[in-house]
Amino acid sequence: MLLEHLMITMDDQMFREQQMQKGGRHQHHNTREQEQQKQQQQRQRRRPNNAANRGDGGRSYFSTEAILVLACVTVSLLVLPLILPPLPPPPTLLLLLPVCLLVLLVVLAFMPTDMRSMASSYL
Repeated sequence: MLLEHLMITMDDQMFREQQMQKGGRHQHHNTREQEQQKQQQQRQRRRPNNAANRGDGGRSYFSTEAILVLACVTVSLLVLPLILPPLPPPPTLLLLLPVCLLVLLVVLAFMPTDMRSMASSYL
């Protein structure tokens, strides 16, 4: 919508410049209306030729390659657990690693800070 408004504004400006070059400030209002109608018809003819009328120029958020990669990852996550044999459990110390990280983050979150020393280090 904004793009269409911008195009109309640009078309109006071009029309005014053409009229000034012709020395035609004194021409009839009908000529300008006819010119605007022609430009509107040209825009309507061009619109179906665009990739999409979504207002984003036909571009999507994800590229075709990204959608293909996401689809392959999804299929592999659904199919591979059915094909592969079950894995043995990890060692006990490896299971404690996420718990230790969580405890460390909680301690750091609630640890009081000395604001005066922090402020002086940035000055």
